[in-house]
Amino acid sequence: MTTGDRHPQAGPLRLAMWSGPRNVSTALMRSFGNRPDAFVCDEPFYAHYLLVTRLPHPAAGEVIASQENDWRKVAEWLTGPVPEGKRVFYQKHMAHHLLPDMGREWLTRVTNAFLIRDPREMLLSLDAKYPNPSLPDTGLPQQVEIFELVRRATGRVPPVVDSKDLLLDTRGVLGRLSSAVGLELTESMLSWPPGLRHTDGVWAKHWYDGVERSTGFQPYRAREGRLPPRLEDLRRQCMPFYEVLHAHRLTASPPETLGP
Repeated sequence: MTTGDRHPQAGPLRLAMWSGPRNVSTALMRSFGNRPDAFVCDEPFYAHYLLVTRLPHPAAGEVIASQENDWRKVAEWLTGPVPEGKRVFYQKHMAHHLLPDMGREWLTRVTNAFLIRDPREMLLSLDAKYPNPSLPDTGLPQQVEIFELVRRATGRVPPVVDSKDLLLDTRGVLGRLSSAVGLELTESMLSWPPGLRHTDGVWAKHWYDGVERSTGFQPYRAREGRLPPRLEDLRRQCMPFYEVLHAHRLTASPPETLGP
């Protein structure tokens, strides 16, 4: 099975980008949000996730009050008309927000893609914001579940982007991703004005300080620091899930053939 690039998108594109935390997902949302033909939404299941799990995330009460709490209504919105009459509906999702009791059938009505990051670097970054994360907090098991569901349903390997590849060759990898979902890369996707957006979640003030100052993708720099010993077992748990997705990642040059 291959990840052959698609023909240009004719109708509306509803692109669900499934990421884990600290994977440059907000920068990628900025990239698509700077397209004149795109509308973006920011983690639309976050309120439902917090309402059910009661996890002590920053500003949890504010998040719950700011969004629709019923996942069914959210899924209906995500698969409905593209807001503002746009052609592209870019949906930034945290994979761990898709809780086990939430239906999956709506996933076949959107185009799904995946954003990953090396677990060591991801955990170093996540631990600084959310101490003592667990495997479900990384989103990796949920990403693999969604990936396999989509692959079975469509008979195609959905696009996977590794954040390191994206930062090392932004134009090349972003071009491959765009082509894989039926779009053309535009110059507007490579840079954007600084600042927050009205489409950012209310949690932006807690998590988006770096992106708020950014005007484009930053050059890749290996995350410095030693992973705390308490996170080593978690890194080992993450690796099999990461490797499943990493084996199918898009690179700047089209790969030959990827296995099933």
